[in-house]
Amino acid sequence: MRSQTLSINKRRPVRQSFLPFHSPVIAENEISAVVEVLKSGWLTTGAKVQEFERSFGEFIGCRHAVAVNSGTAALHLALAAIGIQRGDEVILPTMTFGATAEVVLYFGAKPVLVDCDPDTLNMAPDGLEAAFNSKTKAIIPVHFGGQPCDMERILRFAREHDLRVVEDAAHALPAYYRGRPIGGIGDITCFSFYATKTITTGEGGMATTANPGWADKMRMLSLHGISHDAWNRYSAEGSWYYEILCPGYKYNLTDIAASLGVEQLKKCNAFFESRRRIAAAYHEGFADLPEIKTPVCKPDVQHAWHLYVIQLELERLSINRRDFIEALRQKNIGTSVHFIPLHLHPYYRNTFGYRPGDFANASAVFERIISLPIYPKMTDADVNDVVEAVRSIVEEHRR
Repeated sequence: MRSQTLSINKRRPVRQSFLPFHSPVIAENEISAVVEVLKSGWLTTGAKVQEFERSFGEFIGCRHAVAVNSGTAALHLALAAIGIQRGDEVILPTMTFGATAEVVLYFGAKPVLVDCDPDTLNMAPDGLEAAFNSKTKAIIPVHFGGQPCDMERILRFAREHDLRVVEDAAHALPAYYRGRPIGGIGDITCFSFYATKTITTGEGGMATTANPGWADKMRMLSLHGISHDAWNRYSAEGSWYYEILCPGYKYNLTDIAASLGVEQLKKCNAFFESRRRIAAAYHEGFADLPEIKTPVCKPDVQHAWHLYVIQLELERLSINRRDFIEALRQKNIGTSVHFIPLHLHPYYRNTFGYRPGDFANASAVFERIISLPIYPKMTDADVNDVVEAVRSIVEEHRR
């Protein structure tokens, strides 16, 4: 971005080209880093992955970081590390992407859903007690959009009931809770480096923990359950001998992807500042519209602003969410919806008997939410175009 704050012009013509919901920032240093790996002859898991793990752990202040090929893989390995088994139950929010719950199902365990806070859309800690029973083994709080959950209450409940906490921080880089970076608060924290995230490796993820035993287990499981440093067996320093210690998975990250991650991580704070400025501009641009509820940010956190989710005050509008999104598309503005709550999906309805009324907050906000574009490549003009498009639709359909 060119300035510390964005100047909003509330009267601009409809843009001529389509503004995508997201576009990653890939510069010459990332390209050069990938080319360097390609020329090295070592493409899969190797020294560059180790560098990425070390740099990432230092960035968030956590002792152990395990790189894998997706955030979903990180969640799966985290649950394996803490010992989730068939018949166990894991508490998680209904307002999340499917990966958070599906990794629980991999074990033959049961995901137990709780409602969201209507303002932050984060897991509502008030729902933990009703979701808990003797089979509960863990909680997966999801830092929705990049805003940390109420970790004090979640951790207190977990410690009182001897539960593990695996944070789904797919959105939360770099985020802080009461001055502490997300990544070293719960037992294990899982990040995503998917193409839309704050930093990207194309596909990729990271699990961080202060527990060396869990880190070793996750690293071993990420590559077929083979003994430590098995990737090194094809190098001059390695040995052909390896041992399979337990059944594992093919979740390792490649050096090609890690080379992207190393360079992207160097820009993480700059990317965050761009997102923060765009969020501030949206706040300003919609401040006088009672028809638009902007995201509520708690005072004791640093919001990573992976998402900027508005809620339509539908009782003030003569248009529904679906048609509002279509109207934005007609004005060349890309959007998305985060998320369709899990209890509204056919699988969870049919398998666990969930109904819309079971989670009133999530069901209600789902009808109102729209995710607007927010990423560092956006120019001041792009942000102005989004603001003006939203404002013009509101003004046209105001009751």
